[in-house]
Amino acid sequence: MSLAKFLDGKPLYYKEIDYGRIIRAYDTIKGHLKPFKIIHIIGTNGKGSTGRFLAQILSQNGAKVGHYTSPHIFKFNERFWLNGEVASDEILEVAHERLQALLSDEYKIKTSYFEYMTLLSAVLFEGCDYFVCEAGMGGVLDATNVFEKELSIFTPIGFDHTAILGNSIEEISRTKFEAMGARAVLSNDMNEASIAIAKEIASEKKALLSFPREILTKENLNEIANYADKFNLPEFLRSNLTLAYAAAKILDSSIDIKKLGSLSLRGRCEKIDSNLYVDVGHNELGAKAVAKKFSSDEFNGKKITLVYNSFLDKDFKAVLAALKPVVESVLLYHYHCEGRELGGELINKALNELEISHREFESSDMNDIKEAKNGKIYLAFGSFHLAEAFLKEYYASKGL
Repeated sequence: MSLAKFLDGKPLYYKEIDYGRIIRAYDTIKGHLKPFKIIHIIGTNGKGSTGRFLAQILSQNGAKVGHYTSPHIFKFNERFWLNGEVASDEILEVAHERLQALLSDEYKIKTSYFEYMTLLSAVLFEGCDYFVCEAGMGGVLDATNVFEKELSIFTPIGFDHTAILGNSIEEISRTKFEAMGARAVLSNDMNEASIAIAKEIASEKKALLSFPREILTKENLNEIANYADKFNLPEFLRSNLTLAYAAAKILDSSIDIKKLGSLSLRGRCEKIDSNLYVDVGHNELGAKAVAKKFSSDEFNGKKITLVYNSFLDKDFKAVLAALKPVVESVLLYHYHCEGRELGGELINKALNELEISHREFESSDMNDIKEAKNGKIYLAFGSFHLAEAFLKEYYASKGL
């Protein structure tokens, strides 16, 4: 059975999660895999771009590197990046066939979609020098925590997936930091409450904990500044590059970023056209980071038209409040996701309470975006599902 058909039959998650299942499944295959060094990336925002920056830095300095990220925008191949390229259908099928041969029938059936993808990444990336592995939504109980880590990287922590991770920054932080390995590096932008918990857990685990500001030299910071200027990085991506570079220096002190190319990852404040940006931030922390971008001198005080929607279980009012200073109006874009409900009237209520002008997205709006003649700047902001639906419609409108 092909990988696509096999995954179609799997649930994304189970209502009752057996956290030991992935451990038992991995135990049955790990002895058959060539070794690699795992770099585990955990946090609320910035995991994908930090991981991709790190993978590109290591790769462009001569290492063989795999990067496992999630979710994807258009196709699940996007979750697997190997030596500078998104994995092809062919090499994923080969890895799938090998994993099928290694796994017992029990684990072929019982593993969830995300658990199977995580095991598949281990097979695909065996023999790499480095395996950059991004956690899903969790930390200590995340499927990716099954791997023994060379280095743990923690991006900024905020509120998201509270039903699973906890209702306070302290609870969420503890869930994530419990996955810490013997060596860890924290974002310079980590909040103080999370830092206190990280230090407590590092002490308990006897782990070595550090920050980029303690690792990078003045010359390294100049390299980052030059890169940020060259590629017009928003502040949050510059911060994620700083974290990735510090992690790379821990792994190999001789590394530099002088030949680093542009970030090869979709949907991170991505400039699609002169008047259109797309970002998959989808929570308050992401909204605050993007708001900084659009309040910068680059835009000369010009406010944006926000193309937005949100799932019902997200804190969309906090997201909209964070974006309000840079938003002229909101266009509510509708899309479908199996098993997930959009915020509907509750989003309208939040927009009214925040006194933000809004209406439904119409077909004429896509034409305005495509034509780029009305002088407006558009930002499509929300989940990966919104980004996928919106970009597919946008590209179709342009005949692409």
